[in-house]
Amino acid sequence: MTARAASRPVGTVTRGTTNPNRLRRMDRWIAAAHGAGLRRAADPVAVDLGYGAAPWTAVELLLRLRTVAPHARVVGVEIEPARVAAARPYEREGLVFRHGGFEVPVPGRPTLIRAANVLRQYDEDQVAAVWERLCARLAPADPATGSRGGLLVEGTCDEIGRRHVWVALGPEGPRTVTFATRLGSLDRPSDLAERLPKALIHRNVPGEPVHAFLRDFDRAWAAAAPYASYGARQRWIRAVRALTADWPVTDDAGRWRQGEVTVTWESLAPRG
Repeated sequence: MTARAASRPVGTVTRGTTNPNRLRRMDRWIAAAHGAGLRRAADPVAVDLGYGAAPWTAVELLLRLRTVAPHARVVGVEIEPARVAAARPYEREGLVFRHGGFEVPVPGRPTLIRAANVLRQYDEDQVAAVWERLCARLAPADPATGSRGGLLVEGTCDEIGRRHVWVALGPEGPRTVTFATRLGSLDRPSDLAERLPKALIHRNVPGEPVHAFLRDFDRAWAAAAPYASYGARQRWIRAVRALTADWPVTDDAGRWRQGEVTVTWESLAPRG
C-alpha cells in the first residue's frame, strides 16, 4: 500500500444536504445530556463529522456547546475537499475545518463526535463497523473523575429538522435512542419511523422491538387524545408517561416538554 493510499479518508462522499438550524434538536439534547462531560474535559473537542456542502451545522454546534461549556472547540470534518475549502472562510476562534472521514483526523480523543445524516446512504450491515471505529476515537472513561468518556451521537433528521431520531454511544458502545419532533407538525409518533437511523430503519417490521415501541407509542398517543385540548405538548407528555409502564424511558418530563423521549438502546436493538 502506498503512503497516499494509507492516508486516504475512510468513507464515501454524502449528498451534502444541509440547512441552517437543521440540527437544533440534536444540539439542544447534546448540551443537556453531555454538557457536564464537556465542562469536565481538559480539552473539550467536538467533531461535526460530515457537515455537508455548507458549514452551518458546525458553526451552530460551537455556539450551542459554548452555552454549557465555554471552552469547547469544534472541528468540522468532511470527506469532500471542495467542501472543506468552502468552509475555511468561516473558521474562527474555536472552530476549524479538516479533510477526512471516519478515521476522524483530529489530535487526541474527542469528547464528542456528532454524525448526522451520514450513515443514511450506507448499508445496514456496515453500521456496526463504523460505530466501532468512531467509538474507539472517543475520549475514554475515567473512573477517577466519574466520567463515562466521550459521546458519539449518530442519527437522521428531515431537511428542516422537524423530526429526528438518534443513537447515543459511549466508548463501550450504544447507550440510548432519542426521538425528537416539532410537536405541532406531528400526526402520530410513528411518523418518526421515516427518520430512524440506518441501524433501525429496516427493522420497523412486526417482530422487531422498534416496531413494537412505535406501535405502543401510537396507542398511548391515541389514548391521550383528550389532552390535546391543552396542546400537543401535554398530549405528548401524557403519552410518554404511559409508555414508561412498559418501556425503559431514561429521561423525564423536562425533556418530554421539548418533544423528546429517550429509551435504552437494549430495548430497541435489532433481534439477532
